[in-house]
Amino acid sequence: MSNIHKTAIIEDGAKIHESVTIGAFTIIGAKVTIDEGTTVSSHCLIEGDTTIGKNNKIFSHSVLGTIPQDLKFDGEETKLIIGNNNTIREHTLVNTGTSGGGYITSMGDNCLLMGHVHLGHDCILQDNIVIANSTAVAGHVEIASNVVVGGMSAIHQFCNIGEGSMVGGGSILVQDIPPFCICEGNRATLRSLNINGLRRRFKDRSNIDEIKKAYKAIFDSSNPIKESAQNIIDESSNEYAKQLANFVMETKRGIPFTRK
Repeated sequence: MSNIHKTAIIEDGAKIHESVTIGAFTIIGAKVTIDEGTTVSSHCLIEGDTTIGKNNKIFSHSVLGTIPQDLKFDGEETKLIIGNNNTIREHTLVNTGTSGGGYITSMGDNCLLMGHVHLGHDCILQDNIVIANSTAVAGHVEIASNVVVGGMSAIHQFCNIGEGSMVGGGSILVQDIPPFCICEGNRATLRSLNINGLRRRFKDRSNIDEIKKAYKAIFDSSNPIKESAQNIIDESSNEYAKQLANFVMETKRGIPFTRK
């Protein structure tokens, strides 16, 4: 494998596609699988039962697939699964799962983890997610597609961040954030809809209008939020308004907001 630097260590059993590039002083463990077109820079450590898809770019000093930072972890067999076309920048740390979270930490496709990000055990990331520099994501966090998390933020364990939402830089998030929303602060609270994100996504303005109506009905009225959300589920014909309302009905950690 001419793409592997002579100082890299590839343990017996690792499955590395012949097109993969591995830089100097990187260590790849015996249970690692890396698919075609992926580049691993120098001084990385990839170990554990870790599967990495196609055309990923993993930058120097990243550590992937190490055991969870969880005192309950007792050596059980757990996994890290990374999809395709992701960029993982310098000094990023991603742990495997635990028995308490389904045994798997996973990331979808087309995500960007900037430098010094920590992605904890049992996190489930979907596609097209950006997590900016020096953000700490605790265990069991779920992040839906098209989410942006600003730099130097911290996300509490078991939080759920809905599709197309945005977490402002420097936020401390301890509750769930619904789809299409913006939150920020310490502790983070809802500020508004992510209008710019909605405009990029939807060419049909009617979808944006229906999401706006749902947001106002739930968070800007005097009615209990779950009552308002149920009314939208029952009466609206717009799938995205229903998506927002269903999230409100199903939240486990609650939603941080203050009525005007």
